[in-house]
Amino acid sequence: MQIDIHKRSFRKSLLLGFSLLLGIMLTLPATAAQYKISLLTCDPGDELYSTFGHSAIRIIELESGQDLVFNYGTFDFNTSFFYVKFIRRTLDYQLSLTTTENFLREYNYFKRNVREQELNLSAEQSEKIVAFLQRNYQPENRKYRYDFFFDNCATRITDMLETVLGQSLKWNYPIETDHKTFRNLIDEYVYPLPWSDLGIDLALGAVIDREATEAEKAFLPDYLEASFGRATIIGDGPERPLVSQTNKIYDFPESRSEGINLINPYVLFWLFAILIGLLTFIGFKKKRLFKGFDIAFFSILGLLGVLFVFLWFFTAHSQTKNNWNLFWAFPAHLYIAYLLYRRPDKAILKTLLLGAMILADLALVVWILGFQSFHPSILPLLLIIILRTNFIYYNLDRFRIINKRT
Repeated sequence: MQIDIHKRSFRKSLLLGFSLLLGIMLTLPATAAQYKISLLTCDPGDELYSTFGHSAIRIIELESGQDLVFNYGTFDFNTSFFYVKFIRRTLDYQLSLTTTENFLREYNYFKRNVREQELNLSAEQSEKIVAFLQRNYQPENRKYRYDFFFDNCATRITDMLETVLGQSLKWNYPIETDHKTFRNLIDEYVYPLPWSDLGIDLALGAVIDREATEAEKAFLPDYLEASFGRATIIGDGPERPLVSQTNKIYDFPESRSEGINLINPYVLFWLFAILIGLLTFIGFKKKRLFKGFDIAFFSILGLLGVLFVFLWFFTAHSQTKNNWNLFWAFPAHLYIAYLLYRRPDKAILKTLLLGAMILADLALVVWILGFQSFHPSILPLLLIIILRTNFIYYNLDRFRIINKRT
């Protein structure tokens, strides 16, 4: 009898203790998550592939201490026809998984700064993000068709967060913003690399000359970092910042500027234009065309035009469409070079020269009216085209007759 009383008393005490413990657990804030999740933002590097920086997700499992990085910015070099697929934009990027130590090794070696934004997520939200990444990392899901502006290492992280948090995520975009086109945004990073800047402006068409929204600017890691810094989470208690803490993992001293590099397209193309102006003046005085230059010049312009046509019509790149650089670098310029070399007396040559002159003038109009922003170093090339087509058009027959008489 006494034993039964003690048993009942013990059960009541156990039940009361469990109820108190459960009550305490329910009143605690949901911050004791199993994972610590962070956004890693890596500063730009000196090479073109690293010019725009990088973003990745760091996940630390608190119980085991496992420290991993999910990285959407990798691809397989062993892919068949790698370079062909890369040029045509049929190369798939993929989500990779590595330890944080391995991930950071490259940035330490090249002295590139890395910052970490710890996310202020509940336990449930953290688990959903981990589950999302685990699903994405499955072999059948990890590959995706990369797009520089709309589907890259930064935009994938934005998409993940919006998918998991849904209406609970507020980006809080600023009301007053700088009006920047996609080309303006790229120029912020490639300005120290003038030849890369020229190549990008030549290859990418008018489609990137539209203004980017604040959401679209986050295709760049630095802008994504700023977006995370402004964002808040609502709906599961008081509104709170998305980022609870920012850490500097690597903070290297700024490297000294090397000064102005005179071997850049701005300087060289203007010097080239001055030399061709002098050549044309000498040719006019001596009644000579110096066709050898024009054959080489128009051959290069024609080949460049073939490249523009290929990028526009025969690749999956959306940014290489509507490229009005074709006005001054046109494939038919190859035929001009051929006729100058083999058939300078053919009547169609003067028609093609007149057409090339008009197209170069149209390129200037397109540029001035803002339909497409050309690279500034293109201006001296346009002047050369206009000068040489005029010179040859008006003097081809006259100089040939004079030279025959002499």
